Amino acid sequence: MSLTEKVFARLPGNVWGGLQRADALLEKLREGNIPIPTVVTENSECIGDIESDVVICGGTLGILIGAALALRGASVVLLERGILKGREQEWNISRHELQVFVELGLLTEQELQKAIVTEYNPARVAFHEGVEVWVKDVLNIGVDPVYLLETLKQKFLEKGGKLYENTPFQEAVVHPDGVIINKQYKTRLLIDAMGHFSPIVQQARQGKKPDALCLVVGTCAQGFPENRTGDLLLSNTPLHNQCQYFWEAFPARDGRTTYMFTYMDANLRRLNLAALFEDYLQLMPQYQGVELKQLDIKRALFGYFPSYRESPLQTPFHRILPVGDSSGSQSPLSFGGFGAMVRHLRRLTQGVEEALASDELSKQALSLLQPYQPNLTVTWLFQKAMSVGIEQKIGANQINNLLSAVFIEMQKLGEPILKPFLQDVIEFSGLTQTLLKTGLLHPLLVMKIIPQVGIMALLDWTVHYINLGIYSILYSLNQHIEPWVKRLSLQQQYYWRRRIDAWKYGSGGDYFD
Repeated sequence: MSLTEKVFARLPGNVWGGLQRADALLEKLREGNIPIPTVVTENSECIGDIESDVVICGGTLGILIGAALALRGASVVLLERGILKGREQEWNISRHELQVFVELGLLTEQELQKAIVTEYNPARVAFHEGVEVWVKDVLNIGVDPVYLLETLKQKFLEKGGKLYENTPFQEAVVHPDGVIINKQYKTRLLIDAMGHFSPIVQQARQGKKPDALCLVVGTCAQGFPENRTGDLLLSNTPLHNQCQYFWEAFPARDGRTTYMFTYMDANLRRLNLAALFEDYLQLMPQYQGVELKQLDIKRALFGYFPSYRESPLQTPFHRILPVGDSSGSQSPLSFGGFGAMVRHLRRLTQGVEEALASDELSKQALSLLQPYQPNLTVTWLFQKAMSVGIEQKIGANQINNLLSAVFIEMQKLGEPILKPFLQDVIEFSGLTQTLLKTGLLHPLLVMKIIPQVGIMALLDWTVHYINLGIYSILYSLNQHIEPWVKRLSLQQQYYWRRRIDAWKYGSGGDYFD
């Protein structure tokens, strides 16, 4: 029996079985053997009798945009395959990002404060045999998903939202004037919030293998020495199993949460979650300075997050909009989920409201709600620099050395450069300053990256880097464009505001609101 099996045997439920099922799906994903469902079809006849503005499939994160739209007067139906409730494990986020809940009227200040169950400072970034950097107020807030989702659920219902629990999505038929879901729910717009493995997304991607994967394992446990600091990105080992392992750690209300994660391609020879969890349990005592037998493990956490170069996903269907993880709108460096959804919540709420008002619900119009964002696309090179090919030979500490050099220079440039980067926000001026200083002061380290990532990846990245600069310039002109946009028709306003949103989010301008 492996160490992982022994640990899992002490936890309630069949956790080991869940890990094996996740690994079976991971193997199929790597083989390109995931079945391609046909859950969306088209019908040329009009429905006529539309019952709602929006049906949202996937309630865990769908309730965020569902409640926001209901508060703005839209008629919204929410379908959830199980019972709509939050998990026990907190969601970590930065405080300023949570203000969108107050701005959209989803929570009062008092309710927001009640949703926050943990808060710590500072957080650390450190690399094996390299730099150690400390920052404050980054991903240092733990939100209680149970309270948050229940509060939003009640507000959604109070505003006339209709919730159908234990109602999984089965099919959607797209008509010229609406969509019929599960042969029952008739709506103008279907929002897919079912996540990375949504059947709608699987049909849209047609079995394409992901370009990269992030595997994550972890636990929430008691028994650690008292520690009110966190780790955002830390490595304490050189390459292991052709992977660079990274750690995250956060104080939690019932202990301490520690994650270990790594980036890789979808090669079949890569390690699976069970092997990664075994390494986690072997390495975690050294990382946290505590013996495994001293810990009371409350929960085991594991998962994998696929990333595609062609993201956000441009839906091939009229009247269907993927959001959150379904859309692939997170960067290849992040896990997506709650943080990515919150970041785009204001933009999506306003965009969907305007799409409904102007009846701009074609696939071309809806694609503008999931636009190309160069500030996310440039992070593909960073992800590639933090991983290594299955047959590639590089120095055992090369990734650590490079990251250490980059963070040394960002620390010198100050928190306005460092903190957005740690929250997956890339700004042209900050990135340019960091690249120039790293290149000038650490030229040998930078030169080693070229064969590691490949010249074609560098050339591709250069295009997106230039576009990042262009988007930054275009967004700076927004104050001159907005008065003119207000004089246009509803349809024209919809298109122009989506362009402005694309410039704003594509340049990282949303971080500085």
